[in-house]
Amino acid sequence: MIRQARPEDTDAILDVWLLASLQAHDFVPAAYWWQQQEQMRARYLPLAEVWVYEREGNIQGFVALADNYLAALFVRPDCQQRGIGRALMATAKRRRRQLLLKVYCENDIAVNFYRQHGFAVTDESTDPGTGQPQLCMGFNSTLS
Repeated sequence: MIRQARPEDTDAILDVWLLASLQAHDFVPAAYWWQQQEQMRARYLPLAEVWVYEREGNIQGFVALADNYLAALFVRPDCQQRGIGRALMATAKRRRRQLLLKVYCENDIAVNFYRQHGFAVTDESTDPGTGQPQLCMGFNSTLS
């Protein structure tokens, strides 16, 4: 079931984010992700519209939207390949006609996932926090 996140979901959302970030971004030192947890809790999540995928009382994934920016889409590593990411993406697309995002170039799985969902590369940049190259991608429902 997908539902809007509640304040009491924050710890579970952060767990999903940390586990998935460590797995998907193994080219970034793990310490970076551990150090970002408090920023996520205090700064990023409160500013976003967050939707969670919950099954049997456990949050297995989430998507966070800040205006038209898809700030995060993460699924617990042990819950991946079950359609959760696809369902969360569908929720984001229902809520926004246009979406923008940034994804690390080395994260081939995510880049391919976004391409499969109609996103196209619009620009390239460097993430100031990690120094890693990233792709800027966009989706426009009127074009797909």
